[in-house]
Amino acid sequence: MELKLIFITLLGLFCCCNTQKEGNECIAANAKYCGECIQAGAKCGWCADKNFLKQGETVSSRCDELQSLIKRGCNEMHNPRGEIKTVFNKTVTNRTRGEKQLNVDEIIQVQPQKLLLTLRSGEPQSFLLKFRRAEDYPIDLYYLMDLSYSMKDDLENVKNLGTSLKEKMDGITSDFRIGFGSFVEKTVMPYISTTPAKLLNPCTGDQNCTSPFSYKNVLKLTNDGSLFNNLVGQQHISGNLDSPEGGFDAIMQVAVCGEQIGWRNVTRLLVFSTDAGFHFAGDGKLGGIVLPNDGKCHLENNIYTMSHYYDYPSIAHLVQKLSDNNIQTIFAVTEEFQPIYQELKNLIPKSAVGILSANSSNVINLIIDAYNSLSSEVILENSKLPEGVTVTYTAYCKNGVVNEGETGRKCSNISIADEVIFNISFTSKGCPKKGKQETIKIKPLGFTEELEVILRFICECDCSKDGVKNSNDCHFGNGTFECGACRCNEGRVGRNCECSSNDVATEDMDRNCRNGTDICSNNGECVCGMCECKKRENPEERYSGEFCECDNFNCDRSGNKLCGGHGRCECRVCICDPMWTGSACDCSLSNKTCLDSNKQLCNGRGTCECGSCKCINPIFQGPTCELCPTCPEVCTENKECVECRAFGTGEKKETCEKECSDFKLTKVKTRDKLPQTNDASYPVKNCKERDANDCWFYYTYSVNNNTEKVVHVVEEPECPTGPDIVPIVAGVVAGIVLIGLALLLIWKLLMIIHDRREFAKFEKEKMNAKWDTQENPIYKSPINQFQNPNYGRKGAGL
Repeated sequence: MELKLIFITLLGLFCCCNTQKEGNECIAANAKYCGECIQAGAKCGWCADKNFLKQGETVSSRCDELQSLIKRGCNEMHNPRGEIKTVFNKTVTNRTRGEKQLNVDEIIQVQPQKLLLTLRSGEPQSFLLKFRRAEDYPIDLYYLMDLSYSMKDDLENVKNLGTSLKEKMDGITSDFRIGFGSFVEKTVMPYISTTPAKLLNPCTGDQNCTSPFSYKNVLKLTNDGSLFNNLVGQQHISGNLDSPEGGFDAIMQVAVCGEQIGWRNVTRLLVFSTDAGFHFAGDGKLGGIVLPNDGKCHLENNIYTMSHYYDYPSIAHLVQKLSDNNIQTIFAVTEEFQPIYQELKNLIPKSAVGILSANSSNVINLIIDAYNSLSSEVILENSKLPEGVTVTYTAYCKNGVVNEGETGRKCSNISIADEVIFNISFTSKGCPKKGKQETIKIKPLGFTEELEVILRFICECDCSKDGVKNSNDCHFGNGTFECGACRCNEGRVGRNCECSSNDVATEDMDRNCRNGTDICSNNGECVCGMCECKKRENPEERYSGEFCECDNFNCDRSGNKLCGGHGRCECRVCICDPMWTGSACDCSLSNKTCLDSNKQLCNGRGTCECGSCKCINPIFQGPTCELCPTCPEVCTENKECVECRAFGTGEKKETCEKECSDFKLTKVKTRDKLPQTNDASYPVKNCKERDANDCWFYYTYSVNNNTEKVVHVVEEPECPTGPDIVPIVAGVVAGIVLIGLALLLIWKLLMIIHDRREFAKFEKEKMNAKWDTQENPIYKSPINQFQNPNYGRKGAGL
């Protein structure tokens, strides 16, 4: 845990440091004394060196960023810093249920308890706040019930609430107290009927109702559940005319009448039970009540006596009082009005809404669930901050959850004995209320424990305490000499308070500020006969000189750098560093940059001028004339690198990024888009090479004016085209089909010719036939004759 705290602290400080304002607030402040300077920002320091200012510089030039003051030669700087001191830091309570019972004041859930913060303008001060839910923490619960006629069935179920709820709460805490109060409505028309009979019994028929009332404290908080049951059992319902009830009047009295209610500095729960809506500020005008609610206790004999005099409280007023008194509200309402109270819950921090059954039979479970929901959430709030002071929160919750920004005040799902940490950062701007000490309270909503933060502000430098009033260093005692400069008395101006403010712009004094026709070279103002130079937006840029005729930013530049980055600008002239020359200090006197890898000057192909080689033959280029972009071997040397970078192929494919990053590659669509060679100062070598896929690729190689190698390559290589398979296959198939058809036709033709020949032969033979046409030679008669051999013989039968 200690390592975690150290890590979070360092993280908070790092974040704070990185969110400090960037800019030139020190120069822009135009500070006239040390205290005014340090209030400009956390980066600002004051130079108290008496001889620090140069001719033409004003007192405000002593206020600058620390690094700038060091560069300008300041030997004595004042830069006070803020700090944090811990006043009370008792460890959070770590005990389990069953251990020795502690007094409420001995239980600690917030650590630390008191801090002293010294704030410097613009410099955040961060610290850690630890919260730990203590086990067996005491609870006070006040049950506030609507006793209008519609709640008749609910009252019967609430009569046994005391003992039943205490039994349930014993599982959460061993120190539980409960109280009871009831409300109906303001006792004026049109909220209730003011006829004498209705004032005695507002209910119709034979119903036994009590007289209407606004709010009644029936039972002060007690640990006697039976007493709660007895007193609640004696209550009777009442009645009113309109639907909304006067519950806000009752809540206000419960919140502010702490002594009569019996609130302790423990967890405070207010259960608000109703089946109707509510009146709020402004509704009292219907009954002729126009005075705003004063937020004070008006209980006499436990009855609210000013309901007819003060209007209903506003929601904002109610939120403030509930928060001030650390009361968490549970709205137990019927389903019909749940959406209305849900909206109200969104306006009241640390509140919950539960749906009450028609007869309030589920009220105990509702209270337990709502309490668990409320107690599992930690939300920090702080009292009103002084003007110019801001505070930010970062929450480090369970399971590594970090909440920042709007949610930085909150952690959810916190169980008993869980520990969460908040990183809190205070920042001030300027010196609020002239440095008067302020006290800020930070506390978890719904808890009485709090962290007290005392804020002190650094408004002056320590050296101001040693200032000499009416010092002779300030022109015959016209000011206080402090922190190396004069702080002029009222009506006096000038570096040494040498002038009256009435004489600043006289013509005689202006004469001493002219260098030619212009006053202070138009770069300053004449004050007391001396030029006070203007300030630039960039704190590094300054006017100087007796007549503000000099500056340190209008010298020649090279490479967009003042004096080439190799010198300083003084009165618009570059003072070059050793081994550099030229009007912009851009010409090096060293020949080291002209030596090649063989320590030869410009490869023997040129001369060294201002640190760079000037090649004799223009075909050679590069820092040491080592490049020859039009030489024949250039194409072969760069082939593999161009191939791997352009197409991802070739022998150097695996080592391409390492070995082939010394040139700039640009792809073009076609060969006619490649650079041409018509510029002699920018020669281009055209190359044609074969890649690993036996394709030709085209590129150009050149070196631009910045000696940078440039390659333009056609994005698609030209590859030899192979046979077109589809036409070939189609041709073969077509040929086979055609040949087959031709053979079929030939066969058919031959068959026709053969048949015709045979038929002709048949006809010819038919014509040559010789047999008799009268009788068919092969005809055989179907009649046969037989002769009996005994026919005609005598006695044949005998």
